[in-house]
Amino acid sequence: MGRKRDDQPGLSGASADVSSTAAASTSWRDGLPVMRGARVQLRELRASDARSLFSLVSPEDTSRFTWPPSTTVDGFHLFIDWSLAQRRAGSYACFAVTVDGVDTPIGLFHLRELEPGFGSAEWGFAIGSEYWGTGVFQEGAGLVMDFAFDVVGVRRLEARAPVRNGRGNGALRKLGAVKEGLLRRSFQRDGEYQDEFLWTLLPEDRLQAKVIWGGTEPMQ
Repeated sequence: MGRKRDDQPGLSGASADVSSTAAASTSWRDGLPVMRGARVQLRELRASDARSLFSLVSPEDTSRFTWPPSTTVDGFHLFIDWSLAQRRAGSYACFAVTVDGVDTPIGLFHLRELEPGFGSAEWGFAIGSEYWGTGVFQEGAGLVMDFAFDVVGVRRLEARAPVRNGRGNGALRKLGAVKEGLLRRSFQRDGEYQDEFLWTLLPEDRLQAKVIWGGTEPMQ
């Protein structure tokens, strides 16, 4: 899983529906589009998601490679309020990941501006462990990449993952991300500093990944 930056409260870190994406091109700051894949749907966070998010990231297997998550449901209410305010400011977007027939979030993707105008951005993700290896991450990541490159106008997408996070690094590699460097002692958890890999994606990398997937069919 990817991790968040420590300036966010509460949390630690396919093709979009065409009509939703077209509308979002001028209005995503007013509200994130609903994006649908074959099995997953991405939507904006709601206040009612706070308890589900608390349950999602509390287990150690989900959060051990992220900044420590909030220890209360109220902390996630604050995070949701913060994310909506930052989206209105045009500097941040956070999607809840849901699956067919279930509107409760089973994961998150976030996109954070790194420079004015969103020319470059950092993204992160958290998926509940029961959905690891199901293809949910790859499909959701494809939707987020389409949103970032085609709607927001990002030209460079960055992700950080601790070196020890083999699953997270492997997932980014399968998406077509390029490992650009090693960030020494850039992540601290439980009093210990860890090294991270810096991964990047450009629009052309996303297109290459889709060829590998075979169109919009996500990898298993």
